[in-house]
Amino acid sequence: MSTDQQWDIVTGVGITALGVAAARAVETSRPAPLAADPYAAGFVAAAQAPVSLPTTVDASAAGSGSWAHLVDYLALRTRAFDDYFLRAVDDGVTQVVILASGLDTRAFRLGWRAGTAVYEIDQPRVLDFKLRVLREAGAEPRCALRPTAVDLRDDWAAVLESAGFDPSRPTAWLAEGLLPFLPPEAEEHLLHEIHRLSAPGSHLAAEYFKDVRRALEDPVMQQNAAIMGVQMADLMSSAQRPSPTERLTERGWQTRVMTATEEAAAHERALTSTAMFDTIRHLFARLS
Repeated sequence: MSTDQQWDIVTGVGITALGVAAARAVETSRPAPLAADPYAAGFVAAAQAPVSLPTTVDASAAGSGSWAHLVDYLALRTRAFDDYFLRAVDDGVTQVVILASGLDTRAFRLGWRAGTAVYEIDQPRVLDFKLRVLREAGAEPRCALRPTAVDLRDDWAAVLESAGFDPSRPTAWLAEGLLPFLPPEAEEHLLHEIHRLSAPGSHLAAEYFKDVRRALEDPVMQQNAAIMGVQMADLMSSAQRPSPTERLTERGWQTRVMTATEEAAAHERALTSTAMFDTIRHLFARLS
């Protein structure tokens, strides 16, 4: 892997993961959070980012406006994929892969079956930062945590298998906040490899945008990108492609799609309708 392929938690795509952690911290500070992450605020504090990211509901930028709207959605997304993993656990799955895991803390938060192995794939600097902060906080994983440091542009499948991943066992895969950043050919390769490595009984959850161009034009996305100090149009791919649902269905996966609005209704949580949120889809799939 070349050095110019790498990033840390305060540059490029990395700082978007830090922004997501800040949003989880805000949600955690609410009276009845949809998802509580006791470690999220610690990431923001430790990162010393060049921008100020609010981590409490009463912070000036978190109480109203675009940041509050983003927090509302990310709380729903976190809860939706938390619930997805719990359903996979109920289905007997004990092997998990979180792609581009960022500052995900589900290995430390969720109740896993005994013997569950959770593989977290991300850049070395991102994983090093996360594990250091969690270690200093005294956090202990509730599973066999296997950090897998590899760039998804490299042969991540080979590195995953060398870390102990067993393709003969059903797997619960998660691509949260990942597909919109991939060009079409990279997305196709990712889905191809997931399918190749998935035994019958495997699950997959992913977030995707039906229309990235429309989302990029949304003032909510633009305002939150400004808070994080990034240009989302430089990071996300708006190139046309088939939906991941089509690609998975062609490979024999059974799929179900939820819109952000439907997720909000299911949890009785209001979600402001914007171009960004209206185009977001949550995909849940199972391979028979």
